[in-house]
Amino acid sequence: MILFYQKNLIYTFIKSLMKIIFIFFSLIMILNIFEEISYLKNENVDIFIPIFLTLLNDLSVLFDILPFVFLISLLYFFSEILDKNELNIYKNFGITNFKILSLISIVTFLLGIFFIVIFYNLSSNLKFIYLDIKNNYSKDDKYLAVITTNGLWIKDELNDNINLINAAKIEDHYLKNVSITQFDLNFNFEQLIESKIINIKNNKWIINNPLITKNNLITHSEDKLIFETNFNMQKITNLFSDLSSLNLWDLQKHKNDYKSLGYSTLPINVHLQKLYSYPLYFTIMVCIAAILMLNIKQTNSKIFNLLLGIFISVLIYYVNFFFNLLSESQKIPIITSVWGPQILLILISSINLIKINEK
Repeated sequence: MILFYQKNLIYTFIKSLMKIIFIFFSLIMILNIFEEISYLKNENVDIFIPIFLTLLNDLSVLFDILPFVFLISLLYFFSEILDKNELNIYKNFGITNFKILSLISIVTFLLGIFFIVIFYNLSSNLKFIYLDIKNNYSKDDKYLAVITTNGLWIKDELNDNINLINAAKIEDHYLKNVSITQFDLNFNFEQLIESKIINIKNNKWIINNPLITKNNLITHSEDKLIFETNFNMQKITNLFSDLSSLNLWDLQKHKNDYKSLGYSTLPINVHLQKLYSYPLYFTIMVCIAAILMLNIKQTNSKIFNLLLGIFISVLIYYVNFFFNLLSESQKIPIITSVWGPQILLILISSINLIKINEK
């Protein structure tokens, strides 16, 4: 049974969280709408389009900064109960700081699960719609690439030709078991090029021993054929780097598709690990905020607490950035770059949590 003080603390914390979420969402909305207007400035579109695009993308941006939203929310939460002298009242009834923090931590962890299962899936679906709509206004709409259970598929339009490319596998900067069907702009068949291996390091692909079908005649060349495209290995990799537009089920499906293609599943694994770590990450941020608020003067203003929260958020961001740099240079495993900062923050927090009831 939830006691009165627990209901009051949970209500105050949720209210603080909603206020901070609203503030950050508004800031994201203002910043992003100018970016969308700038992106569409040369298009003949109604003002509704950039507003709609902004709304579709804002939840995804908000999800990325949720750990820092939780930190600042708890700073605000403690400011509220300290201003009303509620903390001393709770102490008089035997409710310790540790009990208060334990309750808020449990609520935060449960909210973290909600944000992953519900909020993330919603934001990723909206982000997918956002990217799909925005692609219609992109200068790159003449080509696209997707990965399915049948391998990699690329549509590429260049030099008055439309090329439909299918590859069974990707390995390093090579496509394997490739077929390139070439059409004119009216989709009249021109030729079919097949090869067991193609070097795609640059935009000018090197096709080894191509088998060419043209005018119902098949010719086999022992020489290398240079085939110009809009794609190279780096560009293909970048096309599949925005995993925030895939919900949890799509991520798992793409992971299986990547495996069948021979494409590295490491980016998806890292992305999933980050998602799975969020409930714990939120809880750690809440603990850090509590430690800060119980160790600073109660006379400090809410503006000071907000600035303190922003400073700590920036500091933690650079800790994460440092771990990412180490993983990119292959000095630590990728998974360590995800969980390493959190383990470090847990160790730092644990030392101070022991003395929390003395405050």
